Amino acid sequence: MRTEVIEIYQSGKGYKAISKALGLQRTTVRAIIHKWQKHGTVVNLPRSGRPTKITPRAQRRLIREVTKDPRTTSKELQASLASIKVSVHDSTIRKRLGKNGLHGRFPRRKPLLSKKNIRARLNFAKKHLNDCQDFWENTLWTDETKVELFGRQMSRYIWRKRNTAFQKKNIIPTVKYGGGSVMVWGCFAASGPGRLAVIDGTMNSTVYQKILKENVRPSVRQLKLKRSWVLQQDNDPKHTSKSTSEWLKKNKMKTLEWPSQSPDLNPIEMLWHDLKKAVHARKPSNKAELQQFCKDEWAKIPPERCKRLIASYRKRLIAVIAAKGGPTSY
Repeated sequence: MRTEVIEIYQSGKGYKAISKALGLQRTTVRAIIHKWQKHGTVVNLPRSGRPTKITPRAQRRLIREVTKDPRTTSKELQASLASIKVSVHDSTIRKRLGKNGLHGRFPRRKPLLSKKNIRARLNFAKKHLNDCQDFWENTLWTDETKVELFGRQMSRYIWRKRNTAFQKKNIIPTVKYGGGSVMVWGCFAASGPGRLAVIDGTMNSTVYQKILKENVRPSVRQLKLKRSWVLQQDNDPKHTSKSTSEWLKKNKMKTLEWPSQSPDLNPIEMLWHDLKKAVHARKPSNKAELQQFCKDEWAKIPPERCKRLIASYRKRLIAVIAAKGGPTSY
């Protein structure tokens, strides 16, 4: 662009004509021409300034340390550089890491996966990759979640490069179910949200079976699922206990074989996120309001939202296969 300015100027055009032709401010055109007249070039000239305190060797040390342990703080890096007689402010370290593509980010929380979990997830994805869309549309997705009266606290930063958020070293492993809060059970299908039940007291197999008895078939009828519908549930001990397994068999409810530690394969997690966001936006002040807001907002979830989640389900399976059974972005 600067070269074009000079070429047009040399052809006899004035500042106004050049500005209009190239879409530049007239002051910009004038500055470029003055620089060319004074220095005979329009490239950036060397500038004076204080030399950087972080030597190439120190920079390599910084990158090596945060690559090895992304949870290393800038203060710890500052102390590390001091050991090789390089004294810099911790903000300088953050800027230098940023220039090398390493930025402070909150680590993503993902379930801790064993080799067995990874293998099961991969097998599940491969097994169901080519299932017809009708199968997923007639699956009743279920889960429980805890909705807190106040939002959770954020965690510390990690250093990572773009597109590495879900690498094992950059996530915080979590165990399911971690003021006031309520535990709810919910279900949905491609046709919309089903029933939502508030869980009173301690959740055990008996309570779980009662929830299924009161909510599953009414939801199946409400959502107009076909006779071949399948119940999805995770592998929580209450779901897979002997008494629950017998109850499901007795009530002729076919369940989807499910890999443990796989919330990213259950699209209801997206609806939980929507629910909590909507409930917290209403700022409940007590547990009773929290329960009522949960019921209100669950019923408001648009059927179109549910339909889109199921329509794109195959992408989740592809993501698991691409991750070789490891964590995904879902």
